[in-house]
Formats: sequence, C-alpha cells, structure tokens
Amino acid sequence: MATLARTTLFQSLGEDALLSVARSCVSRNFSRGQFLFYQGDPGDRLFIIVSGLVKVVFTSVQGDELVLATLGPREVVGEMAVLDQVPRSASVIATKPTRALLLNRPVLLGLMHTHPPVMDALLKLLGGLVRRLTEQTGELAFLDLRGRLASVLLRLAHERGLTGAPAVLDLGLTQSDLGAMIGASRPAVNRGLQSLASSGLIELRGPCIALIDPAGLRRQSGN
Repeated sequence: MATLARTTLFQSLGEDALLSVARSCVSRNFSRGQFLFYQGDPGDRLFIIVSGLVKVVFTSVQGDELVLATLGPREVVGEMAVLDQVPRSASVIATKPTRALLLNRPVLLGLMHTHPPVMDALLKLLGGLVRRLTEQTGELAFLDLRGRLASVLLRLAHERGLTGAPAVLDLGLTQSDLGAMIGASRPAVNRGLQSLASSGLIELRGPCIALIDPAGLRRQSGN
C-alpha cells in the first residue's frame, strides 16, 4: 500500500481502494540482468517498481538494440500493451536487483472505470512517454555525439531526482547501454565520455558518472 500510494498512477486512491489493489498485486524479485518481460510477450500485467532499476529495450529484427528509458522506484512499466492488448513493443531488464509489484489487466481496467483520476494519471503517463520519445528522436537527428551524451546524462539525473553538483549516476548501465540510448557504438561512447571528462563537465568514477558541471552539460546539449 505504501508503494502504491507514492506512485503517480495510484496516489489519488483512498485507503480502502489502495488495500484492494495491494491485495491484487503479486510481488516478484528480479536479479541484475533478468528480464521482467520480453518484447513480444502478451500485455496482460502492469509492473510497479518498488526498488531497484530497469531499462526498456527495443530490439530490431537484425538484433540491434535501442534503450528507450530507465525506470526506478514508484514508476510503472508495461502500461501501453496492457491498454491496447497487443504484444509488448519492448523488453524490460533489471539493471540492478529489483523488486516489482505485478497487477493484472482486469484490475487496472476496473480501477479506471471506478476511479477516473486513475485514468487521468495514466493518460498523463502516456503523454510524458510520447514527449520523451519525441525529444530523443530530435536529439538523434540534430545533436552530435557529445551533445547526445550530455543530454542523456542530464535526463537520467533528472529522472532519478538528482539535483545540484556533483550529481552521481549509479544506474548499473554499461557504456554499451549508453550507446544504445544515443545511437552510438561503445567505443564512440567511451571517447565521448573521456572528452566530457577532459572538459571538466563530468568525472568517471568506476561504474558511476558524476555530473560536475550541469550548466555546461546543458549548453553542450543545446538547452
């Protein structure tokens, strides 16, 4: 109930409704690298992240991967396929040990009918998803490698609620993952990170990336 009450999707529900939803959820733990679901799976359940971190990955027929988003505690994933009942358009993989609540489609649809604020919240989530994907498409088309890297690092920090400097990103993402987010190879990402570090904009701290100069990164990304 505490997790559900802190999510954008369910925060409007009263205690009785939250208890009913909580009783309908199944809790599952996923280890790093484990799939929560695969691209092409049926869209029969919504996933609410309790702890940990996941990445949303689209895989082409040729096997190329594009990381669409990372999601953490109190965020939901899998809502699109749940609504339109088509196979999952992307896979979701844990990048850290992750706990999630699974909610079946009929329960969510019932809530949307009996509690209109849930439907409103879901529409806002979908609107945010479309805006994020639109921005990412624009970045791929108009920014150079350094600009795309700066933009994705700032977005990841914002999504995790990291403010100020340094903002230390510890997301369990590899340089290949970052490359899959900005349309670049791992060696190109490595060179780009080293270039940003040489300019004093970031520091590479093992698996973590510290954003030392967010304002400089915003200028680099054109914002």
